[in-house]
Amino acid sequence: MKITTIKQIAQELGISASTVSRAINGKSVVKEETRQMVLETARKYAYTPNEIARSLQKSSTKTIAVVLPDISETFFGTIVNEIDRVVARQGYMLLLADTHEKVEKEQRYLEMLYTRRVDALVLATIDCSGETVSRFLDGHTPVVFIDNVPDVENVDAITIDNRHASRLAIEHLAGYGHRRIAAIIGSEKETTGAERLAGYREALADLGIAVDERLIVFGDYKQESGYQCMKRLLEQRGEAPFSAVYVISEKMTYGAVKAIREKGLRIPEDISVVGFDIHMVGIEQDQKITTVRQPEKEIGQKVGELLLRCLVNSTEDEETEHKQILLEPFLEEGTTVRRILV
Repeated sequence: MKITTIKQIAQELGISASTVSRAINGKSVVKEETRQMVLETARKYAYTPNEIARSLQKSSTKTIAVVLPDISETFFGTIVNEIDRVVARQGYMLLLADTHEKVEKEQRYLEMLYTRRVDALVLATIDCSGETVSRFLDGHTPVVFIDNVPDVENVDAITIDNRHASRLAIEHLAGYGHRRIAAIIGSEKETTGAERLAGYREALADLGIAVDERLIVFGDYKQESGYQCMKRLLEQRGEAPFSAVYVISEKMTYGAVKAIREKGLRIPEDISVVGFDIHMVGIEQDQKITTVRQPEKEIGQKVGELLLRCLVNSTEDEETEHKQILLEPFLEEGTTVRRILV
C-alpha cells in the first residue's frame, strides 16, 4: 500500500491533517512523540510529498472559482459581490459558474476548474456526498462551502443555522394564531432542505402542533416547482386544510404566490405566506412578503477572509484548522401574514 496524501496519514493515525503537515514540514511546534509517529507512518507507507503539486500550488493564478446552483438569485449575487470586495484587495479575481442545480454540470465545471489550477474554490454544492469536489479536497487547493455542506469531515464552511431559520418562520406564524401551516421544502438530499424541514418539524412539536405529512411537499428550488407544489396543496385543501404556507427558497416562494393568485385567493386574507431570501420584493403594490433572511454580506465577507487565510497558509506549506462557521438568520416582517382567531 502506498499513501499519497497527508489526509491519508491523518486518517491512519486519527489526528488532524494540519498536525501531519506541521510534523512533516517541521515548520511549527509539534510534540516530538507525534512527529516521530507521523514520520514513521510516512516511511512505512512510502509517502513522499508531491513536489509537482507543490510547485503548481505555489505558482498562483490569482483566480478563485465560485460555483453556484443559480447565480440569478439575489442571495448568491450579494455573497459573490462581498467575496470579490474582500479578495480583490489582494489581487485575486473571481471565476463564476452556474450548475443550474445539476450534479453532472457541477462535476464538469469542477473537473475543468481543477485543470485550470484555480487558487481556491467557493462551492454551493448540490452533491452532498462530496464526490464532485474530492480532487480539490484531497489536494492542496483551499475550498470553502456555502449554502450546502457535503457529508465529509474536515472542511471549511460558512452557512446559517437552517433549523433556527425554520423556527423563526413557524413561531412567527404561530404567534399570529396559525396552527395549520403547510411547507414547501427543497431537496432532502441537500443540507438546506433537510435542515429546514427538521426545523419546521421541531418548531411545530415544541408548539404542541401535530405534523400533518399531507402539508409537506418537495420542490427543486425553482419557481416552477414552487408553483406546482402550491397547486398540489391547494387541490387537497378540502381534505388537508391550512391557513398559512412556509416556502424555503426565493424562487419557490414566487411560484407559490403565483399559484395562490391564479386560484383567485388573496394574500394574506385567504392564505398567509412566509418566504425565504426575499429581498424587498412585493407581490403587488404596497405588499411585501414576510421572509426569513440570511446575512449575505456577512457570509460573503467571512468567506473572503477565510479564503485569504487559507491561501496564505497554503503558500507556506501550512494547513489551517478547518472552520465551520454558523451564522444567525433573521425574520423580516412584511404584510403577508394575517392574524387569525384561535
